[in-house]
Formats: sequence, C-alpha cells, structure tokens
Amino acid sequence: MQRLKFGAFVAPYHKAGTNPTAALQRDLRTIEYMDEYGFDEVFIGEHHSSGGEWIASPEIFIAAAAERTKRIMLGTGVTSISYHNPLWVADRMIQLDHQTRGRVILGMGPGSLPSDSAMIGLNPTDTRELLEQNVDIITRLVRGETVNAETRTHKLIDAELQFAPFTPGGFEMTVAGVASPTGARLAGKYGIGLMSIGATLTKDGFDALAHHWNVVEERAEEFGQTVSRSSWRLVGPFHLAETEEQARKDVEHGIEHWFEYFQQVAAFPQMAVDGSNLKEMIDFIKQAGIGVIGTPDQAREQIQRLIEQSNGGFGSILNMHTDWANPEATRRSYELMAQEVMPHFQGQVEPLMKAEGKARAAREKLAQQQVDAVEHMTKKYEAELAEKQKR
Repeated sequence: MQRLKFGAFVAPYHKAGTNPTAALQRDLRTIEYMDEYGFDEVFIGEHHSSGGEWIASPEIFIAAAAERTKRIMLGTGVTSISYHNPLWVADRMIQLDHQTRGRVILGMGPGSLPSDSAMIGLNPTDTRELLEQNVDIITRLVRGETVNAETRTHKLIDAELQFAPFTPGGFEMTVAGVASPTGARLAGKYGIGLMSIGATLTKDGFDALAHHWNVVEERAEEFGQTVSRSSWRLVGPFHLAETEEQARKDVEHGIEHWFEYFQQVAAFPQMAVDGSNLKEMIDFIKQAGIGVIGTPDQAREQIQRLIEQSNGGFGSILNMHTDWANPEATRRSYELMAQEVMPHFQGQVEPLMKAEGKARAAREKLAQQQVDAVEHMTKKYEAELAEKQKR
C-alpha cells in the first residue's frame, strides 16, 4: 500500500486575550513532540489581524522549529504570497532550504483573512488575481530563470535568485484550496502540490474531493505537467482520547472559542461551522463529517472514508491543530494518532499482525517443543550425574 503521510496544519488558533508569548512556545513544543512521534510534516500559517491567529511570519517560526527538530518537514501553511514581493518570498525560502538542509515546503495562497489584506489596500478579488501571477513568478525564479514582470503591487527587473536551492531541483511547493477550484487549477497548471483545506471544513468540501483532483489532472494535461496524488494534502480537525466520552470532555476546554472565532470574528465564510452551544458544536463536528472528536478507531474510519471519497487516494492527512483541549490532552491526542492510527495507513500493521497470527497458530506445538526440550535436557543431566556416581 502507498504510505500515507501524517502531519498538522498549525494556523495557529489561540483564544484572543491569552498570553501570546506562552502560546508561541507551546506551538514550538507541539512540533518538537510531533517530530519525536514520527509525524512527517507540519505547516505554519500567516495571519496579521482578528486576534486569534498569531504567527505573522511562518518563515521565522520555521527557522526556530528547525533548530528544535531532526526530521519533520516544515512548510508554510500558507505564505500569503499576494501580500509580498514574490522575489523575496522565493529568496527567503531558498535560505530556509539551506538552513534546514532541505526540510522546507513552500505553501502558497492568497491570504484567508480580508482584515489582513484590507490593511494594505487589497480586497479578496485582488489577492486571488495576484495569487496566480505570483505563483508563476516564484516557480520561474526557483527554476533559475531571470524574470521581468509587473503586477499591481510589484515590478521585477531582471530579477533572479543569487544562489541555488539546497534541494536538487528546488524545494517542494503546494497551493491551498478551500471552497473554489482556484487552488486545484493552479496546482495542475504549475505541476505543484494541492492542500485541500476545504476537504472537510466546508459543507460542500467533503463531496468535492474527487472533483478537486480531477481539476488538477485536467489542468496538468492541458499544460504538459506531471502531477501525483502523493502531493495532495487534506486538512481536517482531530482530537483523540481513549474513549469518545473523554474526547468530548477534553474539547470543552476551548471548542466554543474556536467556533465563535469563525462564526463571529474572522470574515472567512468558507469555514462554515454550525452550533450555538457546546453540545451542538461538538455534535456538528461528527454529524457534518468534517472531523473526529473521539477514538483512534473513529479516526481510522474517517481517514478511510476520505480515501474512498477522493476516488484514488491522497498523499497526506493534516490535523487542523486547535486549542480545543488543554495542552496535556492535545499531546495525548497526537500520541494516540501516532500509536494507533498512523501504522494502519503506513504498511506497519499487516506484517506485525501476520507475525502474531503465525506465532499464535503455532504456539501450542512450539510450547510443547519447549517443554520437551527442557525435559530432554533434564534427563540428560540426570544421566550424566548417574554416570559419575558409578565411577
């Protein structure tokens, strides 16, 4: 079976009014133990307003996380490239590619919060139009081209990167898709990955999974690109505990604040969540099929549903990291994911179960052989003693 990758999408979200210094350190510790548990990748968001999503520079955060980890891949999730000079986006990622020895991924998007872009005089239509222009510029620069281009916000004159990527052929790139086909179209056109943030977080997203990848393949064929489902990432929320009852109790810690943020604060209607009280909110996650608040068994069932719904599979499942539960319960959730969910989709369970089954079937016979061996050696020793006594 194809090895499914596991990771997290760390926007991050924190309750407005709590200590940002402490929260950022918690986020870094989360990535440290994800690295210890064997998770494959983590993506860090970029936001500048609304009081709930606090990382302004995923690149700075990644530089800190890289020094604390050994193997986990570190991606921007995403760099809002419509806000930036595309030359400097590419240049900073080249630097990170070297600093991390090839452990970075550039995730790109237009920017999800209109309250961010409004502060620099852009609206959501502007940022989506700039997205494709800047994806084109960045991919060309990373290929080593000299670029002359002019967008609404920047002008490039004989622009080029002054040193090559550490990763042969350039670091991996992916583009975000929420509700519209924009991300899927760009992924296909430029032969880069797709991160379906709307895979489970929009009411229509779950049913659109197969269509998302169809768009990627159609555009790839049109533009002569090669794409692989292994570069398709799905994002959805998971909180796991030993029992569903415990998981539901855990998320009472903070799920109301998360719902209120998307219902009342962030102008991001694609993140459609329903519920006016704690029970309705927790029930909504399960009933709408957008995530799991429950057990490892339920997480495995959800991932299998997504695989079937995608009509061919995908490369990675990313947990939408939240403060639904307290830090200790959150860490336990990741530990359960690593222990009891990941192996089922990474080819690790079947060989172990086969070995156990083989040993179980032969146990009675082999146990008797052990008894017979002990009896044989005992009799042999007794015979040796008897022989000595004769002398």
